[in-house]
Amino acid sequence: MAGTQGTGVDPAVLRTLAQEIKELKDLDADIALVIGGGNLMRGRQAVEYGIERVTADQVGMLTTVINGLAFRDVLEEEGVATAIHSAVQIGEMIPQYVRDRAISDLAERKVIIFVGGLGSPFFTTDTAAALRALEIGAEAFIKATKVDGVYDSDPEKRSEAVKFDHIAYQEVLQRRLRVIDATAVSLCQDNDLPILVFNMGVKGNLRRLILGEKLGTIIGR
Repeated sequence: MAGTQGTGVDPAVLRTLAQEIKELKDLDADIALVIGGGNLMRGRQAVEYGIERVTADQVGMLTTVINGLAFRDVLEEEGVATAIHSAVQIGEMIPQYVRDRAISDLAERKVIIFVGGLGSPFFTTDTAAALRALEIGAEAFIKATKVDGVYDSDPEKRSEAVKFDHIAYQEVLQRRLRVIDATAVSLCQDNDLPILVFNMGVKGNLRRLILGEKLGTIIGR
């Protein structure tokens, strides 16, 4: 959500993302989003500032709430009905996550926004996304990134890095590929939930992916 500025929230990026989500709703897709918070502060970064790890992760959870609230309003402006659910208690601001309520909101054709991670430190947004996907019966876990798939090494550091079109869960774990958290991969492996990794920075990619075009990398069996 930071766009080219690298930090904070870029209104133009929010608008573009919201329009892409609206296009998916026009295709009659059921959509649930897990919002991260790395555009404002990552837990590991906070630790470098001298903030204790548990507190740092709590800061990260609250950052996802900020992002989720901002994105909800932009989606609503685009005419997309939304429902936001938080894993952490935010008083009167956001309802706390309850699975049955989320299922009900999906049945009402709303786009679900999950914030607050899992509400506990030491768990990444990836793991939160994998768990929520399983809880609501999603067909796939789609991870939007800044790269166009999974590589055998960091493509930003090594020009010779090789991209996978398909890779097994176990190989991702054995190679310790860091495009996605290992706990999330293990959870998806145990429950046969495919993971699709793609570049969200290219306009139209999400629609093409949903329509079956081969983009990014599939992590599966």
